[in-house]
Amino acid sequence: MADWGNRRNGTGTGRTEEMLDTENQARIALDIETETKSQNMYMDDHMSGEFDSSQGLLTGSMNRINSMVNSGRGNRKVMCYIIAGLVILFFISYYLVTKVTGG
Repeated sequence: MADWGNRRNGTGTGRTEEMLDTENQARIALDIETETKSQNMYMDDHMSGEFDSSQGLLTGSMNRINSMVNSGRGNRKVMCYIIAGLVILFFISYYLVTKVTGG
């Protein structure tokens, strides 16, 4: 630990302070590096599996929609009905929410 009283007397505590400051910065940099590596490992282990499963789910959904659209005329009618129903449901929900909130 530096002797703060000697600083006023003009002794060599300036060098000691510089040395301690340099050492503290090196330790902080090492701590930041260690924490960053551990967080990256955590994200690699846990998040990659989640993204892969989400990608698989979305790919499967898109494949089903594409097969429905590319199949016969009857499925196109069903798709149009589903889309129209969702649009109508959205507007009904919007109306009800604005009615309840008073907006």
